[in-house]
Amino acid sequence: MVTNEILDNYLPVVILTIVSVVFVAIALFMSLMVRPISNKTKVKLSTYECAETPIGDARIHFNIQYYLIVIVFLVFDVEVLFLYPWAVQFKNLGPLGFFEMIIFIEVLIIGLAYAWRKEALEWIH
Repeated sequence: MVTNEILDNYLPVVILTIVSVVFVAIALFMSLMVRPISNKTKVKLSTYECAETPIGDARIHFNIQYYLIVIVFLVFDVEVLFLYPWAVQFKNLGPLGFFEMIIFIEVLIIGLAYAWRKEALEWIH
């Protein structure tokens, strides 16, 4: 038998689940109804390369330096992500928060020096 406590706790979850499933079903149905009729031609099914005619196989090898540049970008992007809330709460953190961020920035500087030494920041020649 369902008790009132269980019903009170899980009824909002059940209602939200039903509403979300119905919303997804309606959205998918409407997208099928309002989309243009698809004419699958050879040109539409071919690989798109920025308005250029595709030449050769799409599976080519990329230089590893592209990935190194992306990794370095992500490292500094994450740094900014951590620096903003730290700067907002700087007065509340006290000296310990300041020294922890100094250590964090030092680790990032060591990573930048390593990437610089490995020439990961140089463009492909």
